[in-house]
Amino acid sequence: MMNIKNSMKVSVIAAIVLPMALNGQVRMTVPPQAEAIAIEGATIHTVTNGVIEGGTIIFNNGVITSIGANLEIPAGTRVVDGGGKHIYPGLIDAYSTVGISEIGAVGVSNDVNELGDFNPNVRADVAVNAESRHIGTSRSAGVLVAFSTPGGGLISGMSSALSLEGWSWEEMSMESSAALNVNWPNPNPRRFRGFGGRGGPQEPPPSYEEQVQALKNFFSEARAYRNAIAADEEVRTDSRYAAMVSVLDGKIPVVVAADGAAQINDAVTWALEEDVEIVIRGGADAIHVADRLVAHDIPVILTSTMAAPGRDYEGYDGAYTMPARLHEAGVRFAISGGSGSLYTNRLPWEAGVAVAFGLPEDEALKAVTINAAEFMGVADRVGSLEVGKQATFLITTGTPLDMTSDIEQSYIQGREIDMMDIQKFFFEKYMTKVMQYLRIVM
Repeated sequence: MMNIKNSMKVSVIAAIVLPMALNGQVRMTVPPQAEAIAIEGATIHTVTNGVIEGGTIIFNNGVITSIGANLEIPAGTRVVDGGGKHIYPGLIDAYSTVGISEIGAVGVSNDVNELGDFNPNVRADVAVNAESRHIGTSRSAGVLVAFSTPGGGLISGMSSALSLEGWSWEEMSMESSAALNVNWPNPNPRRFRGFGGRGGPQEPPPSYEEQVQALKNFFSEARAYRNAIAADEEVRTDSRYAAMVSVLDGKIPVVVAADGAAQINDAVTWALEEDVEIVIRGGADAIHVADRLVAHDIPVILTSTMAAPGRDYEGYDGAYTMPARLHEAGVRFAISGGSGSLYTNRLPWEAGVAVAFGLPEDEALKAVTINAAEFMGVADRVGSLEVGKQATFLITTGTPLDMTSDIEQSYIQGREIDMMDIQKFFFEKYMTKVMQYLRIVM
C-alpha cells in the first residue's frame, strides 16, 4: 500500500514539475570547455584572413590555439569531423536589448529605460536576465555576442558586451562598460501645449538648443571632475561623473543615436569639440553626410536594413540599399538587428537583405562580425577566427546570412552550447500534437 501511495506521489509531483521544467528551461547552460577540441575538414571563413578550404580549427580553454590547413593535431585532442560544413565567427549585434527586455506588453519584464536625462553610470549587464528566452533564439540565428544597451534621456548609460552563454550576468559579461550612449536631440520636434489631466497644462519640452547645451554642460562638469581627481583635489564622489572618465580619456567610444543629416552633422561637430571618439547609431541619412564621416573616420551602426522608407519621396529600397551605398562611399559601418530583443535573431537577415541589394557578401559578413567588434572595442576577443581569440563560432551548412542555411552547432568560448530554444521547443511540442492527430484520422 505504501508503494502505491509513494508511486502516486511521484506521479503527481512529476505531473506538476515536469511541464514547468519543460516550459521554463528550454536550453541548458553548459560548463566551460574541459578538453581540447579540433574540428577538421571544414571550410573556415576567418573574415580577416580569407577562407581556408578543408581547414582545421583547434581550441582549448575557450581560446583558439591553431587554425589552418593540414595541421598536426596534438595528442589527447577530441576530433570532430567538419567535412562538408562551414565555420564562421559568431555574429555580433552591436545594438540590442537582449537580456534586459522580455515581453513588450509586460512592463516589469523590461529594464531598458531609466529616469532622468543623464545616466552614464547605468550599466546594462547588471540588469541582464540570464534565463531570457531571447538568448536562445538569438543564438539559434547565429548571434553569439550582443551589446545590450540601455535607453532613455540624453545620456542613457553604458552598453555591455555579452557573451550569450552563462548562468548569470557576471558570467556572460565580456565588457561591462563598452560604450557610452547619447541620444542626440531632434532639431525638429513636434512641439505643442496640451493638457495633462490633473497636472494641468504641460510645459513644452526643452528646445533643441537647450538640450544640446545641457549635454555640453554635463561633459564640461564631468571633465572638471576628472581633472580635480587627477590633481588629487578633495571632491565629493559622484558616480555619474566617475563613469565619464573612461569616455573623456578616450578609452571607450560614445555611440550617438542620430538619424537626420542635421543631427549627424551637429553630433560630429560636437564630438570634434569635445575630442571624444564617436560612432553614429541609426544613420538613416548617413549617406547624405558620407564625405564628412569619411573625412573624420566616423563609423555608423545601421539599426535596420529591413525597413520601410521614412519619407514619402524616398524609394522603397532606401534602407535596403543603404549599406551598399555607404560601402561605395567609403563609410565604415556595422549592421544591427534593430535594438529590440525580439529582433536580435533577425541580425543575419538584416545583413542578407543588404547583400540582395548590392552589398558584397564579404562586406556584409564583416558588418555583423569584425566591424561591430572593432567599433565597440572587443575585436581583440571576437569578430574573426584567429589564434588567441575566443573560440566563439558557428558550424553551418552555408552562409549564416542566408535563411536556407542551417546552423548545426555553435561554440561560445569553447563551450558546445545547447541548440534548443523556445521556438524549437514549441515547434516540437505542436508537431507532436499534429502527428498524433494524423495517426488518429489515418
